[in-house]
Amino acid sequence: MRMNAKKRVFLIVLDSVGIGEMPDAGEFGDAGSHTLRAASKSRYFSMPNMGKLGLFRIDGAGVGEREAAPIGAFARMAEASKGKDTTIGHWEIAGVISKEPLPTYPQGFPPEVLDAFRESTGRGVLCNKPYSGTEVIRDYGDEQVRTGDLIVYTSADSVFQVAAHEDVVPVEELYRCCRAARKILVGPHGVGRVIARPFAGTSGHYARTPRRHDFSMEPPQVTMLDQLKENGLDVLAVGKISDIFAGRGITDSVRTDGNADGIEKTLAWMGREFEGLCFVNLVDFDMLYGHRNDVDGYAKALSYFDSRLPELLGKLKEDDILMITADHGCDPSTPSTDHSREYTPLVLYGARIPRGKNYGTRDTFADIGATILQYFGIPARTAGKPLDKY
Repeated sequence: MRMNAKKRVFLIVLDSVGIGEMPDAGEFGDAGSHTLRAASKSRYFSMPNMGKLGLFRIDGAGVGEREAAPIGAFARMAEASKGKDTTIGHWEIAGVISKEPLPTYPQGFPPEVLDAFRESTGRGVLCNKPYSGTEVIRDYGDEQVRTGDLIVYTSADSVFQVAAHEDVVPVEELYRCCRAARKILVGPHGVGRVIARPFAGTSGHYARTPRRHDFSMEPPQVTMLDQLKENGLDVLAVGKISDIFAGRGITDSVRTDGNADGIEKTLAWMGREFEGLCFVNLVDFDMLYGHRNDVDGYAKALSYFDSRLPELLGKLKEDDILMITADHGCDPSTPSTDHSREYTPLVLYGARIPRGKNYGTRDTFADIGATILQYFGIPARTAGKPLDKY
């Protein structure tokens, strides 16, 4: 390495872009899921730049034209944790393997949780079922506005979501209520995330606002982020990364209001002087298209990211590494609107990355975090094995 050169890693998570069912997918109700393949069947799908990096050369991808001479390296990542949600996926990327799934509530939350929540917030509770976020405010929004009660709902993920109209429950009060829920939801009821879901508008025209906020559990073990920060390196978080890790191991963060904004903010930070990791989550694939079974929308989002990829590549310096991966699947073509248990892609690019190298199928997402720690010369206290020495 050149004298005084600063190493940087840009790790971008394409939220929910899975590349095919894992062997145990049937246990999760996800047999046959393949998010990338589903999107590729849309006429709006076009990812030539990711193809050049080696995306379609990944083991089992079965999508797109295989680049004869990829300019990047690539691997297929298996999830070792028992789960398929955002929190567990990101934690595993950072070196924490979750042996037990986080609790989910397909029948709604039990009385002891809701009674404690009512007492702590001074407000009643509506719904208490798994529900679509857009449909729940359509169906319960009028009653929420009339009564001031809080809409509590969940999904197939380990989440406790609280929705309220901003004119009825000011956003800061909604956040206070969610912090109260976070204190209640521990131990056997320790859900991955409590999510504030403010909405606005009038009857028949309610819409969620951008002031969503996640209150996550802290990772139960040391993460790659913790180790980077302990060693004096920068850990910059773009999008919901800081929420997922409950702010732990983060030195600076910025929120985003969608993929385009996330890409712009990543580009801005690529022009910033720092040494360490820039960890990015692009959530639109999952939130706007996967959960809504919108194949064309998913394909358009992938194509848009691919169209912006040359800008990201053009900002890389000699000692920078770009890693692009995912945290789980969310096949928009299956009857389910939930996440799917899938392998995820990993493509790498940079002056130090061997062109066209296939690292095969890895045992765990945690190999990503282990690779990053090795790049910065930090002995890992996390799970996973480095892909290579860069």
